[in-house]
Amino acid sequence: MNFRPRHRADDTLDINLVPLIDVLLVMVIFFAATTTFTRDTALSVALPQARSEIEAAPRIELAISHDGRYALNGALVDPGSTEAIAQAMRGAIVANPAAVLLVRADGQASHQSVVTAMEAARLAGISRVDFAAQRAP
Repeated sequence: MNFRPRHRADDTLDINLVPLIDVLLVMVIFFAATTTFTRDTALSVALPQARSEIEAAPRIELAISHDGRYALNGALVDPGSTEAIAQAMRGAIVANPAAVLLVRADGQASHQSVVTAMEAARLAGISRVDFAAQRAP
């Protein structure tokens, strides 16, 4: 008793590729998410050292407090007018006219206080003004 038919036309084997592709896709995503990239250097380089021949420009420091008081190089300045602040700056730059004004304004100082300091610097003939800031933590 042979129950098998002699001529079977659809006797081909089929491999279902959809589950295989799904597994491979999950593996690619896993490897991409968990891979770490490091930069390895091939050479150990010791950088040269040099000294700068350009000296830093002398500075005049103007501190502005949160309540609008001014201190030029550590001495209090009358904040009554812009001209009074400019006169104090003129006295500070007599020794070195190429001095840079470094403004150290409090974070709570008003915008008007800083603008007044910049106007006084213009009146005093100071062309370079730098602003000091702290690094963000």
